[in-house]
Amino acid sequence: MAGITPYTISISDEKLRRLQQKLDLTDFPAACVDAEGWCHGTPLSDVQRLIHHWAHGFDWRATEAKLNEFPQYMAKVEIDGIGQREVHFVHQQSKVKDAIPLLFIHGWPGSFIEVTRILPELLHGSDSCPAFHVVAPSLIDFGFSSASETKEFNISQHAEALHKVMLALGYDEYVVQGGDLGYLVARFLTINYGPKHVKAHHLNNVAPAEPTADSHPELHAQMKDSQLTPGELAGLGRTEWFSKEGNGYYKKQATKPQTVGYFMADSPVGLLAWLLECLHDWVDDYKWTDDEILTWVSIYYFSRAGPAASSYIYYAIEHTEVSPFAVAQKYSEVPLGVSRFPQDLILLPKLWTRTLGPVVFENEHSRGGHFASWERPDAIFGDLRAMFGKDGGAYGVVAGKTGYHAS
Repeated sequence: MAGITPYTISISDEKLRRLQQKLDLTDFPAACVDAEGWCHGTPLSDVQRLIHHWAHGFDWRATEAKLNEFPQYMAKVEIDGIGQREVHFVHQQSKVKDAIPLLFIHGWPGSFIEVTRILPELLHGSDSCPAFHVVAPSLIDFGFSSASETKEFNISQHAEALHKVMLALGYDEYVVQGGDLGYLVARFLTINYGPKHVKAHHLNNVAPAEPTADSHPELHAQMKDSQLTPGELAGLGRTEWFSKEGNGYYKKQATKPQTVGYFMADSPVGLLAWLLECLHDWVDDYKWTDDEILTWVSIYYFSRAGPAASSYIYYAIEHTEVSPFAVAQKYSEVPLGVSRFPQDLILLPKLWTRTLGPVVFENEHSRGGHFASWERPDAIFGDLRAMFGKDGGAYGVVAGKTGYHAS
């Protein structure tokens, strides 16, 4: 296909040697002797253990080879008012002819790697569940995609880039799955390119507006007449915790991304500590292995645009005339599915979600956190199968692509 070429991850030996040198020369900060657990942030003992393993035990070459088992490509796309950029992506087609094209969009501090735990299952359909062709890009400024190079690159440009990748692959109609930043990009895709091209979207993280008597009188009345469930009350508590204690990263990256960029680019230890706090706090007691953590962090450290570039989108979000969060809250007729996990970061009352569009699927899980496709791959591919299956609310939304073997 024009503008699309195969891609293989290949980090130079020199970069690997330089990383080990930096790790071996680390100066660690002191720690308060009475600071228990994670109350002060990422604990010194955890970082010291991980840094030693990163320098002397972690095998990037083996990790690289495992990642390269997934077919990867690079697409050149022209973005209006910005110019040409390159988008790295995994693309694996199902053997089912009528499989549904699915665009999977990661967030921060994740990457395209999040799709790898659900991709194998999504490829295989049966008489009882649909199959998908899967496209999982690295957002611009993330992973192995190119740098944005401008503070004007916002959620709308991310959506445009991914839409053009899907068109270049021949997917004129497709569905979307996303969470975190992927939630915002997915919403912009539905608003800007649906329902002509984007036929449905499934989200595992939503931030809808509260229905008011003026904006949504019927929903507002329904809310007044109903009580919040125990799960919704717990979700509001989790949301309040995140607002007070968990989003310091956002405030700094959204105001002075260049400042935090120096430690991200120069200090692999600083980068690891910065990301590890989120990997710990945003999950539902998920037991990360050291190799998993170092794989996630290494993708950032070795990223084409550099790890600091992943902060730029937060500045763009907060320094634009109309907030992308407000745009994402607009009503869209594109069918919507939502999966809720109790340790996610924004968990608002379920009726609020109806302000976003027609909710055709909703599932509230008893466990799981922010990185749903990594923590609970069974839940995500199960919900996608249910939403797009024969009894699901989004069955047959892509013309001629039900996900089942043609009869």
